[in-house]
Amino acid sequence: MMNLNAQTDTSILAGSIEMTSYSETALQEREITVSHGILYRRKPLYEKIKRAFDVTSSLIALLMLSPLMLVVMALIVIDDFGSPFYMQERVGKDGKMFKIYKFRSMYKKADKKLEELLAQDECKGATFKMKNDPRITKIGHFIRKTSIDELPQLINILKGEMSIIGPRPFIPREQANLPDDRLLVTPGLSCYWQIGGKNSLTTEEQIELDRKYIKERSVLVDIGIIIKTVLFVLKIGNS
Repeated sequence: MMNLNAQTDTSILAGSIEMTSYSETALQEREITVSHGILYRRKPLYEKIKRAFDVTSSLIALLMLSPLMLVVMALIVIDDFGSPFYMQERVGKDGKMFKIYKFRSMYKKADKKLEELLAQDECKGATFKMKNDPRITKIGHFIRKTSIDELPQLINILKGEMSIIGPRPFIPREQANLPDDRLLVTPGLSCYWQIGGKNSLTTEEQIELDRKYIKERSVLVDIGIIIKTVLFVLKIGNS
């Protein structure tokens, strides 16, 4: 586990980020330093409030949405027989690896076909996106458009691996091309760039928005992003 170079509530992490190739061991052993004057302050009270909110809200959401989730699970199995869940390794806070949970929106063994499709990547950001991805199932298109595929991440939030709000966690291959200062805080279900352009943003714009959140994070900021996320999902779902 790497050590964060933060000392007090008023301390500033300073230095430079190297955009180097990723390896789990190297990331865990390397001390995080931060570029572009990013300000990182420990906020113990905020973190406790945030964690209490994460646990409470994820439990309530899981209970309220369980009927919908059961229906989605059945539809996924009917569409393409197999597990309705998809698990993938992501890079979390301090470079710690964890398994992210999602509803499966692709045909089985879709990961093996990714290399064949990389040249058709249409996303300006760090993740791979393809409008007419042949790996996506019929039900997969719907649950992706409405963000229903993300609901199992409420389990990650309950476990403390993720938060409701925070920088999105990436797979090791994608995190390899991103600065380590994104890993100073717990990754989240939604963030600034999820409601501010999402996949239309460039990698550089996504990085700056993640840094903006790390500097500005507070209860009010989180509430604002949650409200905008709900409105964004409702708009997309009804479009």
